[in-house]
Amino acid sequence: MITLSGGRAVLAGPVTLANVNAVLDEGSRVFKAASVTVDLAGVTEVDSTAVSVLLEWRRAALRDKRAIDYVNYPENLKSLIKLYGVSELLAEQ
Repeated sequence: MITLSGGRAVLAGPVTLANVNAVLDEGSRVFKAASVTVDLAGVTEVDSTAVSVLLEWRRAALRDKRAIDYVNYPENLKSLIKLYGVSELLAEQ
């Protein structure tokens, strides 16, 4: 689901209520570097849970004094981010 290459993590597949715990757990294990960029181009299916996951990873990074950025949002995820009014918190880098 998440593959690492240098400081870039690639998230692929669905991010929905059905797999949210696995996605969160994997992110907690993988995102240990001082700075990481998460490429979301491979995300195939989302629901509101995906927005929550990105916000939780951002909160964890801030708490641990790490940087996390998101790039290549799929259109369906962009729509949800806009709908929930969190565009500023999840701005694409």
